[in-house]
Amino acid sequence: MARKIKIQNHIKKRHDRIESKRLEETKSKRRFFLIVCEGEKTEPNYFESLKDDLPKGVLDVCDFKIVGTGNNTTSLVKKAMELRSEWQIQTNRTIDKLWIVFDKDSFTEQSFNSAIQTCIANRPEVDCAWTNEAFELWYLLHFHYYNTGISRRQYQDLIEGNFQEKGLKDYKYKKNSTEMFTLLETYGSREDAIRNATTLEKTYEEQHDYATQNPCTMVHKLVAELFGLEKIIQEENAK
Repeated sequence: MARKIKIQNHIKKRHDRIESKRLEETKSKRRFFLIVCEGEKTEPNYFESLKDDLPKGVLDVCDFKIVGTGNNTTSLVKKAMELRSEWQIQTNRTIDKLWIVFDKDSFTEQSFNSAIQTCIANRPEVDCAWTNEAFELWYLLHFHYYNTGISRRQYQDLIEGNFQEKGLKDYKYKKNSTEMFTLLETYGSREDAIRNATTLEKTYEEQHDYATQNPCTMVHKLVAELFGLEKIIQEENAK
């Protein structure tokens, strides 16, 4: 069993005070979301942990692995919409927004672009929080702005280095960790991650070949919507 990382008590208490205040402010703005994640446990584990910082019942998370010889638009978006319908029937609750989360490394370039375009065509009820190349880019943006392509190995090294600089000297990144959301909230900055991701997105303005936009992520839009932080995006885009 992996050793759990101990967060310094004064840091945890400060984080808890901030989140308690924010939670009270968002209760009156409750909407219901379903997040469907394609791939491994990295993304579902992050969003499952995130649920604890939202009012109860606001968010549900589904993860599924596409089965077959090709990951394509039809299988991804169709399956996500089927899960939404099933969830609504089972819970007798209407989903205000369906978010689909996937990475470029799960798709061919053509399928990646097509999946994004299909989600865009189904807005505003459906949207996608895609990342090119991998979801771990979102983690890194909590610490610094990155605008050059990053390999799988570099993601791990950079994540470890950022946490170690913050005082977790023995930190080793474990993919699919269930602690990542808490660690990022404690040692990184959610607001800075949204700002950095927005700035990064702006560098690709007017480009619609999403498969070539590396690095880039839309996870900030999902997180901003969940926590009522859209104003940060608006302010960055106005610069």
